[in-house]
Amino acid sequence: MTTVAKSTLLELWEQMLLIRHFETETERAYKAALIGGYCHLSSGQEAATVGTMHALGSDDLLITGYRCHGFALARGVAPEAVMAELFGRAGGCAHGRGGSMHLLDVERGYYGGWGIVAGQLPLATGLALALVRQGRQQCVLCELGDGAINMGAWHESLNLAAVWRLPVVFLVMNNAYGMGTSVERASAVTDLHRRAAAYDIPSLRVDGDDLLAVVEASSSLLSGARSERVPAVLELVTYRYRGHSVADPGFAYRSAEEIEEHMHRDPIQRVRALLVEEGLADAELEGVEHAAQERVAAAVEWARADPPPAVSELARGMYAPGSAAQFARMLAGAPFGERELVFAGGLGQ
Repeated sequence: MTTVAKSTLLELWEQMLLIRHFETETERAYKAALIGGYCHLSSGQEAATVGTMHALGSDDLLITGYRCHGFALARGVAPEAVMAELFGRAGGCAHGRGGSMHLLDVERGYYGGWGIVAGQLPLATGLALALVRQGRQQCVLCELGDGAINMGAWHESLNLAAVWRLPVVFLVMNNAYGMGTSVERASAVTDLHRRAAAYDIPSLRVDGDDLLAVVEASSSLLSGARSERVPAVLELVTYRYRGHSVADPGFAYRSAEEIEEHMHRDPIQRVRALLVEEGLADAELEGVEHAAQERVAAAVEWARADPPPAVSELARGMYAPGSAAQFARMLAGAPFGERELVFAGGLGQ
């Protein structure tokens, strides 16, 4: 309890509960065909998510992979805006165009979830370079999964961050599996943070289900990046209770016993135990959890009532003003002057 005050700990626990119940309702909505496309849940990873977001300054920048619902919520994006985005509605945080993997809120410094594995790492490096060029004393937090460290973008981004001394912390969410492949089968070095030694940058490996440890470790590394331009790697060892995506039952590559063992170390229950030790009554804690459930239920109803974006608006923002000539030849049939694509005799002819 040296890391955060009791009142702050309660607020962080509320965020963790909000994320857990949000993900539960998301899975239910997906299976009811209210959400389309890919959908990745982070149930079980709440301490890692909320702890790092607590350490990130309000004017710092965030960029993540596609398991991003929790990061958006912990960054302050309204549950209604996140749920509406999952539903493909106009009131979503990406106006219904991004969906589950592409949440964002630039006003809050959240530059999006990215669907390409490791695709966000070069972008995070570029954001950090921009902060240096503009003389800003801010930093970038770049979240990635354990599978992304075996991509070429990992090596390229860490090397440039080290050479140019960029204010970026690479947050590795080690939840034991890259899709259905365990870390042990995919990585020669399973202490993933040790990869940072190749670029002579500091790193830490922390129990990602220990909220206070996450806050302390991420605060330290983010502070160094922000004030001293020291890039770093933070590996948080955690676990996802659900499959890789909602379409994945999660049992083909791990046993029910393994999942149950991890659920006995539920980060939400660990923080609840701390709050009880600090004197909070069960009735008060139950009220907080009920409020989180109600908040998520309201977000679902709001999203269902929100209209979809107009078809005429779907391409807005894709091209910069004045770029029509550049893209003219990319239009359907453009070299021959057509403005409409017509299939004579059906699509197969």
